[in-house]
Amino acid sequence: MLLLKREDIDRVFTMRDAIDAVRKAFELMCEGGCDAPLRTNIQVPAYDASILAMPAYAAELDAMSIKVISLFPHNIEKGLPSSPAQVMLFDGTTGLVTAMMDGTYVTQLRTGAASGAAFELLAKKDCPVGALIGTGGQAEKQLEAMLTAKAPKEVRVFDMNTARAEAFAAKMQEKLARYGAMIRAAATSGEAVRGADLLITVTPSHTPVFDAADVKPGATISCVGAYQPFMQEMDPQILVRASKLYFDNRAAVLSESGDILRPLADGLITEADFTGDLGDVSLGRIPGREREDEIIVFETVGVAAQDLVTAKRIFDRASAEGVGTVW
Repeated sequence: MLLLKREDIDRVFTMRDAIDAVRKAFELMCEGGCDAPLRTNIQVPAYDASILAMPAYAAELDAMSIKVISLFPHNIEKGLPSSPAQVMLFDGTTGLVTAMMDGTYVTQLRTGAASGAAFELLAKKDCPVGALIGTGGQAEKQLEAMLTAKAPKEVRVFDMNTARAEAFAAKMQEKLARYGAMIRAAATSGEAVRGADLLITVTPSHTPVFDAADVKPGATISCVGAYQPFMQEMDPQILVRASKLYFDNRAAVLSESGDILRPLADGLITEADFTGDLGDVSLGRIPGREREDEIIVFETVGVAAQDLVTAKRIFDRASAEGVGTVW
């Protein structure tokens, strides 16, 4: 078994690699090539937290995986990861464990890459301004995915904690300097969102974190944080303004995401308003953006296929390059 820590993964796997892996994962899901049951979700209400188990198997890859991830949003206040996790990878021909890897980092990579894939497939060609709402454990890779996919010249970052937003923006300006973007903290959500071509929301909020009226025509929005029915980052009015609505996986979103379940229950939208899954766009089965002025929304809750394809590609690369610790 190969043990892979964050530094090992970083040596062999980039955000560009992650976006390619996640696109493949979404395609596998749409083609029926990955058995990935809806995740088991154990609630820990005392800490506004949950523990998730996410298995997947793909015959094409001869591989299986299972990720156990704990989502404890208040960990950020303690200086701890908000989504500690481990990923186990199995040989699909023998059932033996081939790798154990830092699931927190795999999750950050593949979750960021989902937004990156959505922007590549759905956003306008030129997207000079980006906005990021939320600066928790998933935020760095969300930002890097945005920069990798569309290379905005400016990204505005907002968090309810102003000091944290400023510290995050300063850190990312230095750490992601190679992308050549100006990364700055915004004083309000509206300041971040107005004029933005790309918007990512990645918070555990139970109420909307932006005003739909601030979103410009032609914007592409990736809503990442609402992975449970009682969570809602998205102003539901954006669904009224949007031309298209895509999911990472329809069944998973309709099982979990308050961003979609609440507007459905309120009658603001119906299932007739769903455009389809991102994998079908990648496969050319359904259209993506068709006009420059379309507002397009992508809702993602994360599926185990992302972990499987990402982990398998990391393992193959690390094995080929002799990276990691054999146990």
